[in-house]
Amino acid sequence: MSNLIPISAVIGDRSYRIKIQPDDEEVVRKTLKMINEKILEFRTLFAGKDMQDYIAMVIIWFATEQLAQQAAGQEMEEMEEGLERIEKLLDGLLKEQQ
Repeated sequence: MSNLIPISAVIGDRSYRIKIQPDDEEVVRKTLKMINEKILEFRTLFAGKDMQDYIAMVIIWFATEQLAQQAAGQEMEEMEEGLERIEKLLDGLLKEQQ
């Protein structure tokens, strides 16, 4: 392992000591901030649950967001491929007409 740095990762009401790459620190801190903001949002929407419930809700939300982004990326790729095929067909038609 290269030069990992220790940080304190606070999620909900718990603190975790983890080691990360220095280059990843900003992304990790932004991710932790987003997670804690979502926990707070779910605590507001669903009062009376315990912290484990809120963390589970955030995990489900986060995983769903990731899958939705992957699906959107795949749809975009398929659309680009379709547009490229149409462009090739149009190029072929133009060459035939000349």
